[in-house]
Amino acid sequence: MEMKDFRSESSLGARIRAARRARGLRTARELADAIVGGTLTEAIIENIEAGRKVVLDISQLLNIAMALRVPMSYLLAPLGEPDRPLDLPNLSQAFEGMTAIEFDSWLASSQDGRYQPESLDERNATSELHALREWSALTREAARLQTMFDLETATAASAGPDSPLLRSTESRLNDTRRETGRLAAYLKSAGWQVE
Repeated sequence: MEMKDFRSESSLGARIRAARRARGLRTARELADAIVGGTLTEAIIENIEAGRKVVLDISQLLNIAMALRVPMSYLLAPLGEPDRPLDLPNLSQAFEGMTAIEFDSWLASSQDGRYQPESLDERNATSELHALREWSALTREAARLQTMFDLETATAASAGPDSPLLRSTESRLNDTRRETGRLAAYLKSAGWQVE
């Protein structure tokens, strides 16, 4: 019997149940046990999967997604069929007509997603989150490049200080630091506390 892709299931509970099975967890008890330090019991998970419990705490949803090792949006929306309407109960009318992929774009604050911010405040918030993510990634990249540069500098004595590899790494490091600084200045002007 072919298993249906859990991302296409028709409800939050069905997606959780199918994802649990796809991850090799045969029972709700196994999923509850996989949530280390969480407060989800086998009975709660069974009620969620059966659709008897449709209102979840955000911590419950995060714990389930982490235990299943799936992005939260895979559980919240039928992303296996991206143009299908969002199927979560009890949402406000603002979500009416939103597709699964539009919801994912909104949830991720994606600037290039199908959902487009409708107000200046929402657009600014999305832009700031995008800049924060980019700044964080570039900060990690600058640290990696610094380590490479230090190692190459230590071994450059034999190759000479004008090594093309050393110059290339130094150039990439400087470019990364410049962009990180530009993003940090933008974020600080918007009130974010970044170093």
